[in-house]
Parts: sequence; C-alpha cells; structure tokens
Amino acid sequence: MFTSQCIAALLLASPTPQDGAELIWTDVRSLTIEGQGWSELKSPFDRLPAKAEGVVREPVWTLSRDSAGIAARFVTDATELHCKWSLIDAKLEMSHMPATGVSGVDLYVRDDEGVWRWLACPRPNRQEMSAKLVSGIDPGIREYMLYLPLYNGVTSCAVGVPASANIKPGPARPKERSKPIVFYGTSITHGGCASRPGMPHPMILGRSLDRPIINLGFSGNGRMDLELADLLGELDASVFIIDCLPNMNGASVSERVVPFVTKLRQHRPKTPILLVEDRSFSNSFLLSSKRRHHEASRAALRRGFEELKDGGMRDLHYLEGAELLGNEDTVDGSHPTDLGFIRQAAVFESSLKPLL
Repeated sequence: MFTSQCIAALLLASPTPQDGAELIWTDVRSLTIEGQGWSELKSPFDRLPAKAEGVVREPVWTLSRDSAGIAARFVTDATELHCKWSLIDAKLEMSHMPATGVSGVDLYVRDDEGVWRWLACPRPNRQEMSAKLVSGIDPGIREYMLYLPLYNGVTSCAVGVPASANIKPGPARPKERSKPIVFYGTSITHGGCASRPGMPHPMILGRSLDRPIINLGFSGNGRMDLELADLLGELDASVFIIDCLPNMNGASVSERVVPFVTKLRQHRPKTPILLVEDRSFSNSFLLSSKRRHHEASRAALRRGFEELKDGGMRDLHYLEGAELLGNEDTVDGSHPTDLGFIRQAAVFESSLKPLL
C-alpha cells in the first residue's frame, strides 16, 4: 500500500519530459547573460575572473563561485518552460535559509506594461536538477529572466521549451540603461537570507530600475580589500555601491575606507560611488554592545567620507543605515527576510535614482 509519503517521493523522483521529441534545450550561455563583469572565467558561472584566484583572499575566491545575481534573459513564445541545472555543492540549504534561495532558480516575466513579474521557483531536491518551471502560459511572445542560485555554484544550466516553440536571447538594454549597477558587500548583498534568488535587494533594484546588476557580495568577507578595489575598477559601471560595514568594525573602517575609495576612484574618475552604513541589528534597541558597534563603524565611515570630500573627491555619496531594516524583517536580527529586502531596496532606490 502506498502512503502519501511514498507517492510524494515517487513524484519527486519522476523525471520531467525532456526527450528530443518533446523539448528542446538551450544552454543559457547562448542567451543574454547578466550579472557577470568578466568573460575570462575558471567556471562559466563564476562572479570573479580566473585571474583573481590567488590574488583575492581564499574565502572571497571560494564565495565568488556562487552564482548570486547572475541571470539569463530570453524571449520565447513557449506556453511551458523547463529548466535543468547542475550544482557544485551537494548541500542545498542552510540552517537559516531555504534550498529555494540557496540552490534554486527563479523565473520572472516582463508583463504587457513592461514590469517584471514573478512567475516560478521550483524546489531543489538534488544536485542534478530538472524541473518544469511553469505550464499553461497564455499564448504570446514574452521576455523572461531566470536568476541562478544565490549560495551555490552552477556548472551548467539550460532552459527547455516544447519543440514547436521558439526561443532567442533577450534584447539589448537601451544605451542609457546598459551599464550595470555594481554592488560590493557582505552576506546581505550576497543574498542571505532570501527565500528566492530574485529577492535580495540588488535584484529587486535591477527589476525596478530596469538595469543590469552585478552582485559582488561575499558572505562574511566584504571588508574593503584593496584587491577588490582594483577588480571593481575594471568594470564600466553606472554606479558603485560599497556596503561592507556589516563585516567590519570602527577600527577596520577607519583603516580601509579612504584607501579603498581612493584606489577605486583612480580607476574610475567619474563613476558615482555610494557608501552605505550598516543596517541596524533588529535587537540593538536593547543591546548596548550592538548600538556601540553601529555607532563606531558609522562614525568611522562618515569621517572617511568627509575626508574624501574635503580632499576634492566628487560624485561620492552617502546612505545612512538606520532605516534600512525595521522590526520583524530579519531571520536572525541581521539577515533580511524577503520583507526586509523589499524595505531595503526602497531605501536604496531613493538614493540611487538621482545618481542614475
């Protein structure tokens, strides 16, 4: 006799239709890939170039293999969409972050008004994934965007459509919106602890501002390393967002912020740079040690900002952190839930729109 658990297991084990007579598979690398600043890579979905290995700190290099922020845009008339992707790490989830965010893919579609709308996010349950994303789509030709996993790496990824359907790369961005917004930061920038790959604030902002995003968040390791200033300086960005304070204290901010920004400005004399204070721990209202930590790191960042401005640096901007998160919008007092990321994106957007 089959129990409900047995039936569920059989359904999970059943492969999605993918033989050549039913589906055609397209490697996403032949579509429009966004979220990568370099083409010379060790693995096709890395976030840093191959030359960075041995130059950046080892934890930064390891985390750069995660595909956070990388997305494939494509146009199709298919009424159903499938995806198969291979993951580097067999561990699909974390204790405080679901497998859908850590190891899943996340599908959006542009509606008739040009707004990006969420469509599908399958539940990862194995290292070699194949899943039907959605079926029964209303007929029509539409643009889609598929985000790759946040805290896992990907060695291959393909989109499947019925053999009768057409699929092609997404259109080029308009010239005035073609340069990426580049984020450099911590686990929060990286995407912890979003429920889906499209929910961290950099990706929310990419959709609301309709611009490409490069996510260089490195969990626990956004520390204003000078090597990263050199690498960021290779990118022709619309704006650089430096959001490292959650991984730093007052002393390290005082030591690093001026050299880091100075080096980045040497590479990119005219690109706007936005310095961001740390978000407030949700429980810091009752914990004086955390309040003192925020006060010290923010004061150090403000001093560095003023020193750079007094030294003549132009197009340098500042975003305060007190309002980035509210009450009951984190997993652990630090890492946002989806609600926290939505709130954070709204605060960022108000600062970014004038710069863009």
